[in-house]
Amino acid sequence: MERANTELYLENLCIMQENERLRRKAQMLAQENEQLLADLKRKQQHMAASSKTAPQMAKGGEPSGLKSGKQQPQ
Repeated sequence: MERANTELYLENLCIMQENERLRRKAQMLAQENEQLLADLKRKQQHMAASSKTAPQMAKGGEPSGLKSGKQQPQ
């Protein structure tokens, strides 16, 4: 009986160590995922901002939509 308990104790210990290792790995992957998501959002915002100004710049306009030196009629 004592031998069975010892074997179960050791097996349980191994399982707990493996769980801890997997928990740390899951935390690391979650942090990496958050960082990649933040990078993706930042790139999307940059692309959206540049796509709004690119057509105006191609026409020789200012990013604000105002021509240089001229005011828009009110």
